[in-house]
Amino acid sequence: MAGAILALLSTRSSTDKEGVSMVAWRAVVDAAPEFADRVQRLFDAHKHKTLATLRTDGSPRISGIEAQFVDGELWFGSMPGAVKALDLLRDPRFALHGPSVDADDSNPSAWPGDAKLAGRAVEVTDPAEFDAAYRAMGGDPAQYPGSHLFKADIHEVVVTRVGDPPDHLLIELWRPDAGLRRIERK
Repeated sequence: MAGAILALLSTRSSTDKEGVSMVAWRAVVDAAPEFADRVQRLFDAHKHKTLATLRTDGSPRISGIEAQFVDGELWFGSMPGAVKALDLLRDPRFALHGPSVDADDSNPSAWPGDAKLAGRAVEVTDPAEFDAAYRAMGGDPAQYPGSHLFKADIHEVVVTRVGDPPDHLLIELWRPDAGLRRIERK
């Protein structure tokens, strides 16, 4: 039941006030499944990610965070009143960088790369959706009273890795309005 509720909720797409298209993670999976799988594996390689938010004065703040891909959504949360949550409630723009692993110096092209994405955080305020999301992630919502839970409206997803031969970078960029592009940079 929780999965069915979340599947219905994750079919959304939106455009912000500047006309930037954003979608749920499911849209990335549907549009570019192999790319989305690679991104998810890079994010899931380690538990902790790095979240960038904007402070009240507009300067950046980075914070450690856990995030999960479940039922077509990217979810992340925080303790009640955490400054990263207050940043997102004031200005929902964020960037999330996955954990990065070191490349093998003897074979840099074997490095899987690193992944990052950007968009807007949407706070989950509906108690039924909050409970269903925590259950789908294997948690007990009763253990998180007053916590903030966000789902990501995604504007772009990027994977950067070393090319073969290792004299250039390969950048894969996905956006809802442009699809997947591959860029080589020397």
